[in-house]
Amino acid sequence: MARIRLLTYNIAHARGLSLHQTLRSRARIRAQLVNIAHLIKRLDADIVAFQEIDENSRWNGSFDHLAFLAEHTGLPHFVHGVNNRLAHFGGHLHLAYGNAVLSRYPIAHHENVPFGRRLLGEKGALFTEIETPAGLVPVMNVHMHHRSRASRLKQAAKLIEFLDHQRVHRGAQWRARPIVCGDMNNPSHTPDATAMLLGYFEEFDNYTLLPKGLAGRALHTFPSFFPSRALDYIYLPSQCCDPDVTVVRSYLSDHRPVFVEFRL
Repeated sequence: MARIRLLTYNIAHARGLSLHQTLRSRARIRAQLVNIAHLIKRLDADIVAFQEIDENSRWNGSFDHLAFLAEHTGLPHFVHGVNNRLAHFGGHLHLAYGNAVLSRYPIAHHENVPFGRRLLGEKGALFTEIETPAGLVPVMNVHMHHRSRASRLKQAAKLIEFLDHQRVHRGAQWRARPIVCGDMNNPSHTPDATAMLLGYFEEFDNYTLLPKGLAGRALHTFPSFFPSRALDYIYLPSQCCDPDVTVVRSYLSDHRPVFVEFRL
């Protein structure tokens, strides 16, 4: 069996704990990304799911943050899931950001699933199939709406419809059922999207929702300095054995990353 290490991390546009990324210089953004790369290397992550990462945004230095992280981590395979793309004034005001996956192993297939059509502030999910040493593993990276429960429930329904289609048409190739992770923007103990997704997954498999403490309650991930809310999760199927999960103490974003190592 292979040991696989997965990290999910909302990096908040590499602004750190600043109120907005426009308040940070290009040099400070690059330095922040170097620090994030050092964290990934220290954890020796094989697969990293990012939320709030820029492909090419004027407010954030106008360079590809994912390609920069790939270069500085040595993880060679990566794909963007851009949910927001905006260009005004002849391209002088340009934004392109969303989710992304960075991997030690080849990404055999990917599809982006925007939840709507807004040019700014849109959320979505990035579906990937990764060729791990244990076989083909589907990983879905999700970022849900932060204000509206009704919007999140619609987004969860869209994810379920998408995953049902993938399972029927592609599932025969998979070594495990989908690993789903990301910033759900709601706790698991309320009747919201996180619980709705868990109910769906448990119809097919004995999924584990991580991170959770000894009492079974979800561990807090936000805000990073004094975490008081559980927003970031990993749904792990039963084929992923002996999971060892950590909410990483880090102040490189307003979210703390969630890291899991498991056997497959």
